[in-house]
Amino acid sequence: MAAIVPAELAFAGDGTPFSSRYGDIYHSSQGGLEQARHVFLAGNELPARWKDARRFVILETGFGLGVNFLATWQAWRASPVAAGGRLHYLAVEQHPFARADLEQLHRRWPELAALAAELDAQWPLPLPGLHRLDLGDIVLTLGFGAAAELLPQLTLAADAIYLDGFAPDRNPELWSDPVIAQVRRLAAPGATFATWTTAGEVRRRLAGADFSIERRPGFGGKREMLSGRLPGGCTASARPAQHVAVIGAGIAGASVAQALVRHGHAVTVIEAAAGPAAGASGNLAGVFRPLPALNDGALARLLRAGFLLGRRRYAGLPGLRAGWTGVLHVARDARHEATQRRIVETQALSADYCRFVECDEASALAGWPVAMGGWWFAGAGWINPPSLCHALLDGIDCRFGFTVTRLERSDRGWLIVGNGAPVDADAVVLANGIGAMALVPDLALPIRAGRGLVSHLAATATPPLDIVVTRLGYVTPPVDGLRCVGATTTIVDPTATGATTPLAAEHAENLHRLDMMLPGFGNALDAARMDGRVSFRPMSPDRLPIVGPLAGSDGLWICDGFGARGLVFAAICAELLAGQVDGAPLPLEGDLVQTIAPARFRQRNVRRRDRSDM
Repeated sequence: MAAIVPAELAFAGDGTPFSSRYGDIYHSSQGGLEQARHVFLAGNELPARWKDARRFVILETGFGLGVNFLATWQAWRASPVAAGGRLHYLAVEQHPFARADLEQLHRRWPELAALAAELDAQWPLPLPGLHRLDLGDIVLTLGFGAAAELLPQLTLAADAIYLDGFAPDRNPELWSDPVIAQVRRLAAPGATFATWTTAGEVRRRLAGADFSIERRPGFGGKREMLSGRLPGGCTASARPAQHVAVIGAGIAGASVAQALVRHGHAVTVIEAAAGPAAGASGNLAGVFRPLPALNDGALARLLRAGFLLGRRRYAGLPGLRAGWTGVLHVARDARHEATQRRIVETQALSADYCRFVECDEASALAGWPVAMGGWWFAGAGWINPPSLCHALLDGIDCRFGFTVTRLERSDRGWLIVGNGAPVDADAVVLANGIGAMALVPDLALPIRAGRGLVSHLAATATPPLDIVVTRLGYVTPPVDGLRCVGATTTIVDPTATGATTPLAAEHAENLHRLDMMLPGFGNALDAARMDGRVSFRPMSPDRLPIVGPLAGSDGLWICDGFGARGLVFAAICAELLAGQVDGAPLPLEGDLVQTIAPARFRQRNVRRRDRSDM
């Protein structure tokens, strides 16, 4: 996806916000808020249509200043809605404003000040893809990029559509046949639309997409506007709330449980251990940072989405122990250093997200000489995983000490059987790491146990270090007086004798990693006298998570295979799975959803069998 080029703040002669790129104004010179209410709210018969809806979905083509969204949010708050009702608002924007410019523009509407402040506080960095913002009972999903590229990637059923953007003769791509076809694909039966333009080509394309069209009085200097509707009854409804059993109380299970509760479901978490975070999620500290790539492939995009959503959600989470110290990712060699620099430049990465620092600055950030320059992630840091699990599970029904032996079909959906009273649930989510395979042996999930040792270093045994440093390994600032250095990775049988015993050779390997990051930093350490923690991480063959419905098992889901990046994957994967269970708009592009779906392994096996038959 192309780098995001932010909008430039400019004004027409009468003070109306203006785009020099498109040579057009952002809203009517007679008033942006009034236009939003007249054209888009009234044109879609809102708020009357959402009063009985448990969920209502709005799609907007062109977010601009966000005035249409703020006017809709204000109307939602002021009108009666169904108990537990939630508004999903999805908008695409190719050239989003910088936060400071948006804050300046929003000061034009004092009556929206409180709402605008909430929006501005969560305003995403100018990075491509989908950005999900939690605003109480409103979920705003912003797609930064060209509409023609993003709309085919969305998964939703819109009840109302705001066709906005610059005039068709100034930005024809936004009103093109492919874009209108995608709008039609994303519309629910009976969906309505409204737009300020009455251009002939727009009318013809909407009519060709099955929308009925009605001319209505326009706003300000526009004599007319358009509104219309698709055939069918507009239900504007959501799937009924379910009782979902989540197996596993590590990072994956706790994140899924919290996301499902946020979506309105009742949740019971089942965990064999006596408490949460007993496995790999029990480590003292883990690194929380994204990982850009030159091709901006699936892994880089998924880590970016997970990092950005997790950073917003974890900020201020009660009980969370974390340090947003920044993460320095030192280049491996001169070639890698050049690649890091090129990625930042060609992808126009925001400095608040990732910037390249030369060797001298990298050394200054670390307070210790490093061999190369690297990436500096100013908003990244470390997280104590057990505290995250406890915070996410706060207030959620948990059954600890419950070892699941089998899953059975029941009249309700699923019966979870084990050493405690069986749990009857509408749906089950497997989020128990390497234990998931034993519960669905027929599905042959390709999850392997990745044994990892994290070495613990007494802070007093090393020089000071207040940031996280990574380079084919990682080292953290002190947590409870100990630095974490790691981590080794081997694929082993977790039940084998000695599988959980730390080995001096592994500590030596971690010390080697430390020396590669910070030469000489650990010279006083002796691998034979070090402590650490061994855990088993669920690894998939392609090192990507496994998230979605399991084949042929209605109501059986999985969120697993996080490997060594569970802290970064957790928030976005949990939100994706909750959206799939709930039938809500999804927070990830469609190609990423398919890339991490469990079905990918079955499809690969089919292709292999097909090739073997040739």
